[in-house]
Amino acid sequence: MMNIEKQIQYWINGSNEDLITSELLIANNRYLHGLFWCHLTIEKSLKALVVKSTGEIPPKTHNLIWLLGKTDIQINPEIENLIGSLMVYQLEGRYPEQYPSTPSKELALEIFTQTKEFHQWLMKKL
Repeated sequence: MMNIEKQIQYWINGSNEDLITSELLIANNRYLHGLFWCHLTIEKSLKALVVKSTGEIPPKTHNLIWLLGKTDIQINPEIENLIGSLMVYQLEGRYPEQYPSTPSKELALEIFTQTKEFHQWLMKKL
């Protein structure tokens, strides 16, 4: 039998670590990869909420919109825009069909700040 609290904590710990990693990458001018780690931060936060909402291990997906739909979280248009932006930076590991261009420092910092705020908001839902 699955330990729900242990699963939730696993995803929380991962999201917290990924947020730190994204900040380090962006601070070192690695904007594209920093935003990839922002995506992972929110993905893992949502997976913690999926476990809480469903009592099941979340599926192996990177689709933030789909994961959000498995929770009871309601978001505003600003967060919808953030999720859309983050989905661009969910990089394929090998043989990518699409590879986004490197964002500006300003855009990377803006998305990171929004990610951090959304992450904190999601953590309060747990």
